Amino acid sequence: MAMTHRIQPILHPVRIADLRPTQMTVGMREVGAKREQWRNRPRNSAGKYLGSHMIPGVIGPDGHPWIIDHHHLALAMHLEGVDEVMVSVVAKLDALPKKRFLAFMDAHNWLHPYDAKGKRRDFDDLPHKLVELADDPYRSLAGEVRGAGGYAKSPTPYTEFLWADFFRDRIKASHLDDNFSKAVADAVPLARSHAAKHLPGWAGIDGAD
Repeated sequence: MAMTHRIQPILHPVRIADLRPTQMTVGMREVGAKREQWRNRPRNSAGKYLGSHMIPGVIGPDGHPWIIDHHHLALAMHLEGVDEVMVSVVAKLDALPKKRFLAFMDAHNWLHPYDAKGKRRDFDDLPHKLVELADDPYRSLAGEVRGAGGYAKSPTPYTEFLWADFFRDRIKASHLDDNFSKAVADAVPLARSHAAKHLPGWAGIDGAD
């Protein structure tokens, strides 16, 4: 039987410094965009903004909160000087020893222990704090391509990382450094091509090259 968990909002905010990441990288361009959104929000709307952007998480060993989505938003808020965010609890697994906890998280696709080169790493290599997350330019590319309509939003966990790896094999890293906008333009037709049909959110046309 599949295990399901009802999301239960925590009544009190959680310190961002206490949040444990479940991935190793983010796209820093996307973090920058979220910082800009925060700065440009209407005046006196900080509480409303944070209340409408709850961070899903799992309570792990020793009561530590591990976030399973919205790493970019949480890091952006931290870099903007925000101390706390609201967390919604997907599961309480604090009774598990850490080894079993990580295995459970991995089995439920709530971990993404892959580095900035797309290589899987040991659980011990996961960063302990959001500020330790590394930049993966291909994750930024994947986010921009989705924003440009290259593929659709999908509930599949870590969708953007799957797309990042797809682009990693097809677009040179130097291209991202030299002309990111051009890389996005080149990546959109790739995302709609038949080669990407297996990826979540694919929005191409069957039979397309």
